[in-house]
Amino acid sequence: MLPMIGLGLAVIVVLFVAITTRPDTFRVVRSTSIGASAEVVFAQLNDLHRWSRWNPYEKMDPGMTVTYAGAPMGVGASYHYVSDKVGEGRMTVTESTPHERVGVEARFFKPFAATNAIAFTVKPSAGGVTVTWEMRGDQTFVGKAMSLFVKMDTMIGKDFEKGLTDLKQLSETEAKSA
Repeated sequence: MLPMIGLGLAVIVVLFVAITTRPDTFRVVRSTSIGASAEVVFAQLNDLHRWSRWNPYEKMDPGMTVTYAGAPMGVGASYHYVSDKVGEGRMTVTESTPHERVGVEARFFKPFAATNAIAFTVKPSAGGVTVTWEMRGDQTFVGKAMSLFVKMDTMIGKDFEKGLTDLKQLSETEAKSA
């Protein structure tokens, strides 16, 4: 019986050490090339009212309720969302450099509380622009434990890729019709 207790304690210690030595932060980054001008793409990113057309999280739950507040677009614009599938949170634009960058503070309330920084950068490239979607945040103890089994990059990266694909299609269609 005593050896089993010792083994159990050893497993707990090993797990605790494995979890606490995980990185304190995470970063997820995805990019795509879009055959449209920086002005067209930036307009989709800087106006939260347009996010429902390309944002994968809004598309996951058509019943999501969204309440807009603050500025109509750019710095100070925000929206609060509540969804049975995605959770609850608030997005607030904190940085807006025309045709180059949009920074967003993402506050998540449910299913897990967290505050992360999101940045969209738009850089000229051959035939249009390259758009990068990045999210950074702190890893809580629970997040570190989960990262033993699935990485944030794997979990969120697929959603970013889907969103960038939809943003690309939307922006290129809009650029052709202009």
